[in-house]
Parts: sequence; C-alpha cells; structure tokens
Amino acid sequence: MTSRRLSDSRPPREVRRRVVLPARLRTGVQWSDTCILNISSRGLMIHSGKPAPKGSLVELRRGEHVIIARIAWRDGGRVGLCAEDRVPKEIMSVGQSQAFRLAASDGSLVERRKQPRPASLDARLRGRALEFLAAGAIAASLAGGAWATTEQAFARPLAEVSAALGS
Repeated sequence: MTSRRLSDSRPPREVRRRVVLPARLRTGVQWSDTCILNISSRGLMIHSGKPAPKGSLVELRRGEHVIIARIAWRDGGRVGLCAEDRVPKEIMSVGQSQAFRLAASDGSLVERRKQPRPASLDARLRGRALEFLAAGAIAASLAGGAWATTEQAFARPLAEVSAALGS
C-alpha cells in the first residue's frame, strides 16, 4: 500500500497574475468598491470591505468587462472568486490596463467615460448658486421665526407694564 500525499490528489494550481486593479462589486442589490489582487483564467482574488458570505453569487465590473462569480473562500477582507465563465484576457494583461495610466505624463487627467462631460461648468455654477440661495432662504426664515417668537414672548409683559404705567 503506497501512501499518497493530499497535495498529489488535487489538480495543479493554475498560474495567477498579481495585479492591483480597482473594480466595482455587486452583492445582491448593493454596489461597493473593490480591488482585484490576482487573476487566473477562472478566478480572482479581491480585497473588499463588504465581503458576502461564502457561496454567494456576485458581479464584478472592471471597465466594460463583467464577471459573474461565486465566492469560494473568505479571509478577512480578502475574497476568492470562482468565475462562471473564463476571465477576459484583456483584464489579465496589465499592459492594456487603465489602472497604471490614471494620469497622462503631462499631469492631465485621462477621461475614463464613454461620453465625456461637457466642457461647460455653467451647470455646476448654477447648482452652487442655487445651494447658496436655498441656504440663505432657510437662514432668513429661521431668523424671522426667532424674531416673531421673541416679539410674542415680550409683547404681553410689555403690555402689562404699559397698562400699569397708564400710557
């Protein structure tokens, strides 16, 4: 009878690529930020502040890529995901990743949206002006209410004093 080691009975571990890629994680109806730490063709290790229970089905989004996976294990904030389909090769290649190109060499920001925001800041300025006006209106109404309350509180005693003096 030959003794067989436990590690010999398992299939060989798949090669993983270490990365640090920001992504979004959906567990149920809640979205949260996460970070992909390593990737293989069938799974990922992520770091998440809100990990779901083992066996839960989650959705991971990185750019245009969507990965549906099941949580295989948890260790604190680290979570192992087993993907239902093969992980897209574009995510696995660090050279094509946007994670290391967040800012261009001249210091300008790289636009990550499909449709960039309009260059006009008029909407933001109008929004700030509206906030300022709303805060001013609230402050004015509170001041008016305080004035009316104070006037009512002193009106009766002053009327009694005035009647006592015979004015």
